[in-house]
Amino acid sequence: MKIGLFTDSLTTSFPEALDWVVEQGIEAVEIGTGNFSPAAHCNLDELLDSEGARTAFSSAIEGRGLMLSALNCNGNLLDPHPARGQASQDVFFKTVELAHRLGLDTIVTMSGCPGDPSGTHYPNWPTHPQQPEYAELERWQWDEVITPFWEKAGRFAADHGVRVAIELHPGQSAYNTRTMLRLREIAGPSVGVNLDPSHFFYQGMDPLIVIPALGEGFIFHVHAKDTRIDPTEMALNGGLDMRPMELVAERAWAYRTLGYGHGEGWWRDFVSALRVAGYDGALSIEHEDPVMSAAEGIIKSVQFLEPLILRTMPE
Repeated sequence: MKIGLFTDSLTTSFPEALDWVVEQGIEAVEIGTGNFSPAAHCNLDELLDSEGARTAFSSAIEGRGLMLSALNCNGNLLDPHPARGQASQDVFFKTVELAHRLGLDTIVTMSGCPGDPSGTHYPNWPTHPQQPEYAELERWQWDEVITPFWEKAGRFAADHGVRVAIELHPGQSAYNTRTMLRLREIAGPSVGVNLDPSHFFYQGMDPLIVIPALGEGFIFHVHAKDTRIDPTEMALNGGLDMRPMELVAERAWAYRTLGYGHGEGWWRDFVSALRVAGYDGALSIEHEDPVMSAAEGIIKSVQFLEPLILRTMPE
């Protein structure tokens, strides 16, 4: 395993960001290409159009002794707004193509969340079966939108020799183990998981149970991000919390730097479970902690992970 970083949290130029990453002892980088990512360190169209640009991009990473773990195009690929949806899908397919041209085998994205048959321009995320309209909406979304897109996307990725790592995220159609297994059945073996435990905690999921349930070879990439649960607020209002993320003192949960939500013992179990499941790639730190700066959070995360990460295989 290697300690990695999703570089979106760094606001400096690409060379400056890479230099800083090396100084912190980080060994792998994950680069955003667009959609939810500002793509500050990647000009997607330029890299697709120019072999020279691709060579310079790869050399900047490899010349510093770093590994490129994945390209990230997280977004709503099934956004029902015509312009937003098409733009998100364009970034996805271009990202797969760029990974292929770079000789990279993994990209990270999300499943997407459609709207409804009325033609709304807003995503509609059904999560409760008791009203029959929601069950019908879920059926329509999977049959009419999710399945056609992901059959095509899965074939496209497979044809390009690229694995698509889906981040299981609330507000997206694949957000837990069951929905991910359903998506994989549709899309095929080129689609697996970007395992980010931070999204599981506030759903009441246990990453240490999810990992073996997914099985060997299903986890393509990993985000290292923690979540702290406020037990009182969780007991009062539950984990479905629409209050702004920066209102940490009010919310039931908050994304935190590694170790500020779950302790060292839990993270030892986490990396061990990943090893047992056959994962030996990057643990890509994703900084979204509203309590501390990106630099401080990343440095603390590296220091936290270093003694826990499993670097060598048993003899």
